[in-house]
Amino acid sequence: MNSRFQKIILLLGDLASLSLALILVISIRYAKVDFSQELQNHFWPFLIIFTLWLTIIYTNDLYNLNLRVKSRRFLKAVSNTVVIASLLSIIYFYINVVSSVAPRTNLVLFIVFFLIIFFIWRYLYQVIRHAVPKIGLAIMGNNEKSYALKKELENNPGSGYRQELWIKDESELEKLKIQVGLGKINVVVVCDNFGSAKVADSLLNLLQNRISVYSYPDFYELLSGRIPVEEIGTNWFLENLRENKRTYFNFVKRIIDIIGAITVLTIFIPFWPLMALVIKLESRGSVFFRQTRLGRQGKKFTIIKFRTMREDNNDRGLTVDGDKRITAFGNFLRKTRLDEIPQMINVLKGEMSFIGPRPERPELAQELEKVIPFYNTRLIVKPGLSGWDQISGEYHSPTKEDTLKKLQNDLFYIKNRSLFLDVAITMKTVATILSKEGK
Repeated sequence: MNSRFQKIILLLGDLASLSLALILVISIRYAKVDFSQELQNHFWPFLIIFTLWLTIIYTNDLYNLNLRVKSRRFLKAVSNTVVIASLLSIIYFYINVVSSVAPRTNLVLFIVFFLIIFFIWRYLYQVIRHAVPKIGLAIMGNNEKSYALKKELENNPGSGYRQELWIKDESELEKLKIQVGLGKINVVVVCDNFGSAKVADSLLNLLQNRISVYSYPDFYELLSGRIPVEEIGTNWFLENLRENKRTYFNFVKRIIDIIGAITVLTIFIPFWPLMALVIKLESRGSVFFRQTRLGRQGKKFTIIKFRTMREDNNDRGLTVDGDKRITAFGNFLRKTRLDEIPQMINVLKGEMSFIGPRPERPELAQELEKVIPFYNTRLIVKPGLSGWDQISGEYHSPTKEDTLKKLQNDLFYIKNRSLFLDVAITMKTVATILSKEGK
């Protein structure tokens, strides 16, 4: 089973768990009345609840196929899900005065039943998944790409793929033919064709066995959610980034940005005087931090944030873990992302978007462009407050190695950007903020 199919099964199983929990609640609470009538009364209110719970389950990374049921990380994610989803469910039912459902007892029973069923379902699924044979995979090539692919497979045990064969030179093509004929290999990833036309002919002949053949960049993207920048060339950008087809997406995204920025400013501006007072009392200096950043097409703009650092002895160098320049209130603002609220002004001006690659300083970008291939292709889209890299689960420092990983994530977003992906990133960002794991 490939990863997408596995996630669909998990989603359907979770939906079935929610439904079964509701049926049990109705069966126990309304045993002496018409079951079908009570099910009908509960259906629409709980349909909203189901959507809410599935959304929170997703944002807490519970569709991560590498997450083991018996791990501490899984239990923490489930705990966060239950707390957040339960509170929102209670709020929904008490606000929804039209509903005839008695929320208190029904919700408690629903949560208890769902948790029991959910743990049983996820454990059984994990057992069944390990029993189902993985998709057999052959790696063709003996170079850095093949080693990187092997490492990525090891880092993603839940991907559904298993390496069956490693073809290190052209002489081993016969082994591939035999293994494909036996049904042991379904996917071939070409990391090197050994400069021979014979390789292409062999793969073409094997297509009748219903195998899938991937180039290294395409399969690496499928497996990791990143673009291997160091292994692609100009042609990749010309073939994959068709910007003239993004007109509708860009228009809708801009409307969402405007509405979202106005909403956020309306909610938080009343608190600005208090926040400004605390910033000024804690350390001398301006309330706002301003810095030049690079926007779309390399246009410079001034980013605006609440100041979170002391001005005294501040060399304006890059932030590091445990940075002594960050004030106590500044640390709180950073953890909650409240320091970025003034950037709504940048969003309204069209200099930034809610979702996109993080904007970089011009002088740093100039240096990175010299050592990182295609670094400035990030400037194809507007920078954002959050992005695919920010929800990757890794913190990337300004080092060359980490910057390369960040660019891999940014290019994945640029290639695959859509309203659905923006919504997914937004939800994951909210979950990161609530878990206080953000940087």
